[in-house]
Amino acid sequence: MPLAFMSQKSILSMIFFVCLQVQQYLEPFQLSEANLRDVSARLSKDLDLGLGKNTHHRAAVKMLPTFVRATPDGTEKGDFLALDLGGTNFRVLHVRVVEEEQKVLKMDSQICAIPKEMMLGTGEQLFDHIAACLGDFLISQNLKGQTLPLGFTFSFPCEQKEIDKSILIRWTKGFNCSGVEGKDVVKLLKEAIRRRGDYDIGSVAMVNDTVGTMMSCGYKDQSCEIGMIIGTGTNACYMEEMRNVRRVEGEDGRMCINTEWGGFGDDGSLKDIQTEFDVVVDKTSINPGVHIFEKMISGMYLGEIVRLLLVRLAENKLLFKGQTSEALRTPGTFETKQVSGLENTQIILTKLGLKWNSVDCGVVRLVCDTISSRSADLCAAALATITNRIRTNRKLARLKTTVGVDGTVYRKHPKFSEKLRATVRRLAPECDITFLVSEDGSGKGAAMVTAVALRLAHQSRLLEDSDGEVREEEKDK
Repeated sequence: MPLAFMSQKSILSMIFFVCLQVQQYLEPFQLSEANLRDVSARLSKDLDLGLGKNTHHRAAVKMLPTFVRATPDGTEKGDFLALDLGGTNFRVLHVRVVEEEQKVLKMDSQICAIPKEMMLGTGEQLFDHIAACLGDFLISQNLKGQTLPLGFTFSFPCEQKEIDKSILIRWTKGFNCSGVEGKDVVKLLKEAIRRRGDYDIGSVAMVNDTVGTMMSCGYKDQSCEIGMIIGTGTNACYMEEMRNVRRVEGEDGRMCINTEWGGFGDDGSLKDIQTEFDVVVDKTSINPGVHIFEKMISGMYLGEIVRLLLVRLAENKLLFKGQTSEALRTPGTFETKQVSGLENTQIILTKLGLKWNSVDCGVVRLVCDTISSRSADLCAAALATITNRIRTNRKLARLKTTVGVDGTVYRKHPKFSEKLRATVRRLAPECDITFLVSEDGSGKGAAMVTAVALRLAHQSRLLEDSDGEVREEEKDK
């Protein structure tokens, strides 16, 4: 009987029957709590490897020191510049930190394009272009003549040596400027500004986007000491005890560590939970064998996992009466935003050239929910690893902390954040976790990193001065 003539109850019964058959394909994506605890335990070992002085070079999870030594304490204030470079456009921002209201205000911003030929030209050309755009922005904001500190978000693989020294490891995202790899990008920026000679900048702080997320939220909530991004990619940072950061001298205090947890599993440690569809997604990506964890959960890949599953179900006559379409068979045509917004399932399936019915729509919805639920569960397992680690490090019976979070998957999927919070509560029951969505972490967060670095430097100078006075008094005696 055609579905148009069936009752709603009959259609629901048919969806239920088909979903039972589909379940065997979805089962590998449905991880038990025991599975997730096991994943968390594996990641915990990888964090130690990444922090180790003699083991970090072979660790899948790199645990990069950021040289950010504190989170905001609410006393930061002043005007700052922020520069956000990570693609074919870059942004310049003027940010004001207001102590009395504990607000980080974006006063204004400007987007500057980077021509294609400049992305493949010399490093000097690129940084001269950045310096020119920064100079134009200062004029437009009536800031010329002021020497403002600058937070620099440079979203390419770098090895950070100090808060103001970061060595480019390799270009990505279509850039291949000569004379930059292996060089300090802060030095290259300052040299370009010096070549102009018509303005100057103050101290510079290099900022990773996860750190920016944590710091932008940290001014609102001083218990924020974790930053997490779940968008096109995924990553997290957190405040680690210095005694555990073996690659950096010093035992006292804490330092923010950029985990680069997207690389979890690059050593094969997640093979047992990778499905055949995950393996295909990895093998057909531009970087096979790299960022395995990220490919199981982030926005760049979720839609493709769903597409591969839908093709398989259609081939096995569990969807679309066994028929596919050229669009559905084409990689990349099922976007992650469609995974998270299938209120318009029928429109999306029609655009893909598929002949569908109500049962098909129900099955597609189930597939999307299953894939996004696994993503949330795996993120929760990783986050639980970090919160449990912080609690153990500090020998606390109970930890109260805040996670600054950003990314389109977390922000826009209607059930993702709810699922993640529920799972992390089960995996880290001794941790009370608040989630705070970041507002412009790459801009405001970069300014906050700079503001905190200046505060710490000022406090250090005061301490040195007071120590000097004490020593002078002792000499007089």
